[in-house]
Amino acid sequence: MSDPAADRHRPRRRGRTTLMIATAAVLGLVAGTCTGYLVQADREPTALPPLSQPVIEQAKGKGPAPLPAARDRRLKTDGDLRKLLLKKPRGAREEDLLSDDGWMNLADYAGYFDEPDEALHNFILDGFRRAATISWQQDDTHVEIRLIQFRQEGEAVAEGHAANNQRWARIDGGDEREVPGTTTGTAFVHAEVDEEPGYLPVYTAQAHGWRGDISMEVWVTGAERIPEATILDLAERQMERL
Repeated sequence: MSDPAADRHRPRRRGRTTLMIATAAVLGLVAGTCTGYLVQADREPTALPPLSQPVIEQAKGKGPAPLPAARDRRLKTDGDLRKLLLKKPRGAREEDLLSDDGWMNLADYAGYFDEPDEALHNFILDGFRRAATISWQQDDTHVEIRLIQFRQEGEAVAEGHAANNQRWARIDGGDEREVPGTTTGTAFVHAEVDEEPGYLPVYTAQAHGWRGDISMEVWVTGAERIPEATILDLAERQMERL
């Protein structure tokens, strides 16, 4: 059974301005290089000045000690991203929606958006790195958690991605709570039942947050309204693992 909540997750819209500016800059650089080469080719070669530089004394003493593994967040998040996911609770049945090994490729993740082609294009521009996911069914409640990691070479993309998800969740309405122990995590419990042709009516709760280069998503659906304590507990424990 597909996850009805995934159909509610809308992509952010981005134009082609960045791509156009980058293309223009490249063309300008090529034209300038060609002109400079032609001018220089007509000139007589000039001798280069002798190479010289002052002697720099080498620093003495020991360098700073490396961070211990427990404090090196980069070491933690550069490892197996799946190990940072919450484990399914005892007695729950693990589900494989789009992944049988815990990894989700970019095309599959983009499929969770209303406009997958646009989402795919945007994530390529944003430096999507990888995504890990886990899902389980317990009684009549379905839980899915996703960790989306970005390269973040120029901007805080993970923060923007989580903020965008939070914005769409607010548009959907419902009760909003800050995830305990965080300043970037927010949980939403939607009061209205989500009805779609061909699917049973479901209630939805979701939580979004970020830490470093990772954006977190927690989705919970069920036949009855999701308790606030349920989504807050899941989101808080997942953020702690980051």
